[in-house]
Amino acid sequence: MRKRYDQNTDLRDHIFHSILNKRVEAEIWTAERGVVAGIKRIVNKAMELGLKIEPFFSEGDELEYNDIIAKLTGTPKQIAIAEDILIGLISKTSGIATAARKAVKLSGGKIRIVCGAWKKMPYQIKFEIREAIKIGGVGIRISSDPFLYLDKNYIRMFGGIKETLEAVEEFDMVKVVQLKGETNEIWREALVAGSSGSGIIMIDTGKKEDITVVSRKLKDFGIRDSVKLAFGGSISLESIPEYLNFDVDILDVGRAIIDAPILDLKLDVV
Repeated sequence: MRKRYDQNTDLRDHIFHSILNKRVEAEIWTAERGVVAGIKRIVNKAMELGLKIEPFFSEGDELEYNDIIAKLTGTPKQIAIAEDILIGLISKTSGIATAARKAVKLSGGKIRIVCGAWKKMPYQIKFEIREAIKIGGVGIRISSDPFLYLDKNYIRMFGGIKETLEAVEEFDMVKVVQLKGETNEIWREALVAGSSGSGIIMIDTGKKEDITVVSRKLKDFGIRDSVKLAFGGSISLESIPEYLNFDVDILDVGRAIIDAPILDLKLDVV
C-alpha cells in the first residue's frame, strides 16, 4: 500500500524518516585542478543549514585533483540539502578564479590583466563574480587610480574625442578613452586622445595590428611615454602570450574569464 504524505512538508522528511537523526559525514572534493573561490559562502551557508563544516582551503588556494575542500557533518536531510546548494555557491566562481589565475600566469607579469565584464553580469551574481576575478589575481578595473572611462557613447554625444576630454578636463582623475576607429583612423584617434589629456588609451578593436600602428605613431610624436596602452576585443586565454610581443600595457580579457566553465566539484557521503 502506497504511503500518503502532506505535500506541504519536505519530501526528504519522509524519505529519511527511518534515519532522520543519524549523523552523516560528507566531503566536498575537486575532480580537477583549479583555484577555489567561495569558501566563505559555503561555510556561512553550511552553518545556516545547521551543518558542522571544516574547510581545508582558503580563498585563492590552488587545488589539485581529488583535493578535499571541506568536510561536512549533519543529518541525512541536511547533507542532501547541502548537495543541492553548496556546490552551486562555489563551482562557477572557482571556475572564474581558475581562468583569471591562468590569464595572469600566461601574461608572465609583463602585461596587466583586467576584466571589466563583471559589470555586464546579472545584479544577483555580479559581486560574487567580481570577487572571483580578484581572487584569481586579475584587476576588476582598468586603473588602480581614480579614473573616468569615456567610452564610444561619450565621444558620440560630445561630437569627438577632443571635445569629450575638454568636457572633463577639470576632473583630477585618469582619463581612459575607448577608441574603435569610428571618427578617423585608429592611430589618428590615439594621437588626439594622447595630446588632449588621456592617461590610458583603450584600443577596443580586437585587431592586434592596431596596437602596432598606434604605438609607433605615439612614439613618433613623443606621446607614448605619457600614456598607457590598453587593448581589448575577444581575447582568448591561449592568445595572451602572443601579446607579449606587442607594445601594450593592459589587456582587457572579458568573456574568456567570465564564461569560464565551472570547476568540477563533488559532494560525497563517506
